[in-house]
Amino acid sequence: MNLDLDAAARALRDEVRRWLAANVPAARLPSMDTPEGDAAHRSWERRLADAGLAVVSWPLEYGGRAVPPLHALLFEEEYHAAGAPGRIGQNGLFLLAPTLFRHGTAEQRDRILPPMARADQVWAQAWSEPEAGSDLAAIRSRGRRTDGGWLLSGQKTWSSRAAAADRAFGLVRTDPQAVRHRGLTAVMFDLRAPGVTVRPIRQLDGDPGFAEIFLDDVFVPDRDVIGEAGDGWRVAMSTAGHERGQTLRSPGRFLAAAERLVALWRAGDPGDAATRDRVVDAWIGAQAYRMRTFAALDAPAGPFAASATKLFWSELDVALHETALDVLGARAETDTAWTDGYLFALAGPIYAGTNEVHRGIVAERMLGLPREVAR
Repeated sequence: MNLDLDAAARALRDEVRRWLAANVPAARLPSMDTPEGDAAHRSWERRLADAGLAVVSWPLEYGGRAVPPLHALLFEEEYHAAGAPGRIGQNGLFLLAPTLFRHGTAEQRDRILPPMARADQVWAQAWSEPEAGSDLAAIRSRGRRTDGGWLLSGQKTWSSRAAAADRAFGLVRTDPQAVRHRGLTAVMFDLRAPGVTVRPIRQLDGDPGFAEIFLDDVFVPDRDVIGEAGDGWRVAMSTAGHERGQTLRSPGRFLAAAERLVALWRAGDPGDAATRDRVVDAWIGAQAYRMRTFAALDAPAGPFAASATKLFWSELDVALHETALDVLGARAETDTAWTDGYLFALAGPIYAGTNEVHRGIVAERMLGLPREVAR
């Protein structure tokens, strides 16, 4: 693998590095799950957009720079290395937008992407339901045909960003007679529309990072259906591939955390050899993820590789943060950056499909192992 950067890649990397050095806030922004943090993060996104750095991989007409995938990965590396704020629009930017590029209409892209890029519209992901978490095909929310669109009814839960978001995307069952993976339709809807009730769910830190969404005959026009009605499973699997792969969790995030861990270890008591080895393992894991991602640019993996990727980065994230807390010892109680990161990392093996489910996918569909038969 040739890791030498060409002139264009170096120029973008250097531009991004300079801009971030001059513009990243000196103090951490308030949590984006608070009203103050929501406003601050939206303002940050607009600064990125004004600099042409909000969505560098998107086409020019939607506010991007149309850079190749390698350049986009370099941007992510510089962004995380600079300690820049979290992306409040990540559900839209990294999940919905790639789905619209693949399955959406030109009208949808023209209407939805520009305000998404500037965080004028923040999107929630409305997939999970009671009794339908990792088993997405078990959803029971319904879409009933009406003049010019659909009427949605049902309940969504653990909807990320929904407490303060503007719109949501998700799946509903539009043909109750169809088998599990058919008769589903991907839709977009306004969280302030008549018939929508949003009830925040508070996390361990007390902030409402998730919400329940109740739908009572919520009208969705045909123009807000993604792809064809009844073909929602295919659309959803396209979105899930981005959620489980490198789009949502780029290598830059783990490279930056691993460098911070190494610096933390070097600055304190080196401790025992086992702790040193855990620090090194975390650094190697971050580098391995980077190399694998670069390799995938030239040789894309198969349809189930995203499951293996998700297993890798979610377990790496937990191990890296656990090691940092052990290095800190008693100081971890006052180090909110590492502690907050650890609490968030614990969710990694759960969201985007539990790791138990993904191990089954890797075993059966990638490795061809027989399905376990109950006795």
